[in-house]
Amino acid sequence: MLSYRHAFHAGNHADVLKHFVFIQLLQYLGQKDTAYTCIDTHAGAGLYALDGGYASKNAEFETGIAPLWDKKDLPAALAEYIDLVKDLNPSGKLRYYPGSPYCADKIMREQDRLRLFELHPSEIKILSENFRKLDAHAAEQGKRPTTRGKRVIISSGDGFDGLKALLPPPSRRGMVLIDPPYEVKDDYRRVKVTLEDAIKRFPTGTYAVWYPVLQRPESRQLPEKLKRLPSNGWLNVTLSISGPNPDGFGLHSSGMFIINPPWTLAATLKEVMPYLVNVLGKDAGAHFSIESGDAVAPPVRREK
Repeated sequence: MLSYRHAFHAGNHADVLKHFVFIQLLQYLGQKDTAYTCIDTHAGAGLYALDGGYASKNAEFETGIAPLWDKKDLPAALAEYIDLVKDLNPSGKLRYYPGSPYCADKIMREQDRLRLFELHPSEIKILSENFRKLDAHAAEQGKRPTTRGKRVIISSGDGFDGLKALLPPPSRRGMVLIDPPYEVKDDYRRVKVTLEDAIKRFPTGTYAVWYPVLQRPESRQLPEKLKRLPSNGWLNVTLSISGPNPDGFGLHSSGMFIINPPWTLAATLKEVMPYLVNVLGKDAGAHFSIESGDAVAPPVRREK
């Protein structure tokens, strides 16, 4: 199915959680001089207009980025994310919201590599055009282009399948963002299967999985299954802006599951998540959770 368009949800509370955490992961990798690779398996369009088109229909950004826009008391780590979005809106008015490809491009350095996959035929065209515009803008300002050479490669195809050929990255440093639409139940299974294979190929990589917290069993079971994958540790953070709707529909909660997380991330989340609940929460059901686990050894296979 290819009906999903992320523009309908751009800038909502789930995007705030996802992109804030994503930026923290990239910044941590950038602390060492050695290059790293970031792979986004479901890149989307990369950039979204909030004042028209799909995003304006439900205005979901009003549950996420909008309430944070003019805040003066942001925690430092959250302010870094908001500043990145404001850099995209030089007029000071919230008109555009960055997807994960744009966030990565702004954080990553000249020597780092960004690999983007997108399967939707319309989204891949928009993604490519958005990066072409970034190149043109950079050229006007006398800066390096974004996609020239090998720094950014955009691929039309299934990111679950495309990931295999890219692991391990040449520098043996990197992270993978897995953010499927979950519009079909099989997405949950493919997340786990893809990670099992990826960890075998690149066991020291950082893997970040965004997932919706829904009533359906596949959603509830996913983080529990990911906790059992071989790793050097894991961290699971969720953000709920309200209690569940009586009819069970609507996205009020989402999570980010990180395999091999930076040691600094838990402390950052403990500072930022209460603030997000306070600002974005709609009722008494608003809350956050942070779980972490120690290293999980790979299964021992008996010799025949």
